[in-house]
Amino acid sequence: MKRLAYLILPLALMACGKTPEPTPLASPEPAPPAADAPTAAPAASVDASASLGAHHWQLQQATTAAGQRIDALFVREDAPITLDFSDGRLGISNTCNRMSGAYALEGAVLRVSRLAATMMACADATLMALDQEVGKRLEGNSGFVLEQGAEPTLKLTAANGDVLTFKGQATAETRFGGPGERMFLEVAAETKACSHPLIPNKQCLQVREIKYDDAGIKQDSGEWQNFYDEIEGYTHERGVRNVLRVNRYERKPVPADASSNAYVLDMVVETENMAK
Repeated sequence: MKRLAYLILPLALMACGKTPEPTPLASPEPAPPAADAPTAAPAASVDASASLGAHHWQLQQATTAAGQRIDALFVREDAPITLDFSDGRLGISNTCNRMSGAYALEGAVLRVSRLAATMMACADATLMALDQEVGKRLEGNSGFVLEQGAEPTLKLTAANGDVLTFKGQATAETRFGGPGERMFLEVAAETKACSHPLIPNKQCLQVREIKYDDAGIKQDSGEWQNFYDEIEGYTHERGVRNVLRVNRYERKPVPADASSNAYVLDMVVETENMAK
């Protein structure tokens, strides 16, 4: 059985302002600035936006205005709700469906538009309800407090007084100093023994790269090969074939006894249970 994951990617519109005409030197009174002249964002907001985009934000604590823990937001203890901010868009993962919406940071207020979501049903009723629980606390205006540091903390206070605290983890782009190379890897259902100088009895993933033409048609994938590296964020399940979208980063400097490349899972595109 195959499961395909589709991500809704709304377009972000950008507005341009008009530049005001310079005031003539002979004018006795300064000319008023144009009403729609763009203004520079405060330095604090710029720094906060940069920090938001440089981290994945995992939910650590959620309490009501009365201080009670909000259990409905911790359905998946091993996979906490995670926020990602990029180019004016907020992405929410580890819910039933992946959710997204536009956001704006205005001083001490985070404004989030109506959230869109993929249309995937979840067998677990509490997980299915998680989307609504998250949406009703993040949509609209929330109080915003960002504490910078080695392990930054983001605190959001919803309109009803609920307080959500997130811990920041550096993104792969932040850790590796730039964007990675996007690629698709097909991972076979079974691993195979492979020779490794440092790991006796190592089992390697069987992987082949998938390429697509300009029309999105899959090309010949080639031969299966031993994959000696790890794919960060991916756990292989025996008997299950996957197609992964990953980002490949170049390590600089290259650690001792490590590959020059690092692979980070972006999403699982296709899954098929090969067990009979």
